Amino acid sequence: MRSRFLLPFVMMTSATLFVTACGSGPGGTDASEVAAKSDEVPTTDVVSAEKKDAAAAGLLPAGTTRLTVAISVGGTPPGTTYLSDGTTLTGQDVDFAQAVGKVLGVGLKVEQASFEAILPALDSGKYDVGASNFGVTDERRRTIDFVTYVNDGQGFAARKDSRLPRITDLRQLCGLHVATGAGTTFEATLEANRHVCADAGKKAYQVQTYGESSAMWSSVQQGRSDVVMSTINGLRYAVAHQVGLRFLGEYHRLDVGFAFKKGTKLAPAFQAAVNRLLADGTYARILRKWGTTGSAIDRSRISPPELGS
Repeated sequence: MRSRFLLPFVMMTSATLFVTACGSGPGGTDASEVAAKSDEVPTTDVVSAEKKDAAAAGLLPAGTTRLTVAISVGGTPPGTTYLSDGTTLTGQDVDFAQAVGKVLGVGLKVEQASFEAILPALDSGKYDVGASNFGVTDERRRTIDFVTYVNDGQGFAARKDSRLPRITDLRQLCGLHVATGAGTTFEATLEANRHVCADAGKKAYQVQTYGESSAMWSSVQQGRSDVVMSTINGLRYAVAHQVGLRFLGEYHRLDVGFAFKKGTKLAPAFQAAVNRLLADGTYARILRKWGTTGSAIDRSRISPPELGS
């Protein structure tokens, strides 16, 4: 993350993407209050001491010295964002990618890409690896290989003044406007289950997709959306660091993994690297830094079946 680290990063200047909003939403609550609780982004160095592991590095395809990693930037931690300098990338996925790179002894060229563009670009060879909290689903496994490193999943949140209870069934969303990220498993889940409201004789929910989470949260804060469907860790972080939000519960857990072109020869090396991080304590330090210890796994796996399938 910082310049003293050995892994070279390609940074793009951008304003830090924290949520800001203005105007009043339903119930008279000023939506500008929602941003007031933001804390500093964690900057603890939990990666630079990691050393190369010869056994893991030996699993790489011959001649591999540098890899291109695609990361989607936007929103708030633990997802990838910028530090206050506007150029330095940080986040849980950044730390894991960097730590794995050090274990394998390879340089990483990190490129920013929109979330929905990363997986298709892996097949074309534009990127070697995708690292943007990609949930491992059976649908994705048909065209993408994964190496798991955390367990996250799908959940819901809303403004604190919302009357919505804990959401355990998509039929609870009928008649509502649901904000979510474009190209995500959340969008896919919502679209695939649109029929549940009609089946129950209720008005359908409306899916509102956003390319940046800041826009998604603004939609909820300003009353254009009733509820957000997003990552469990991202929602918990948002609720803990922003005034006026309420977590509505977990809906479906998913393993999360580094993404690769189908048939990649990189997967065994990445799996060994993640398992090394688990064994030497770096893994636990990364999760503690980002407040995501509830997402720990006990071992990395290659393209496991979707949880609950």
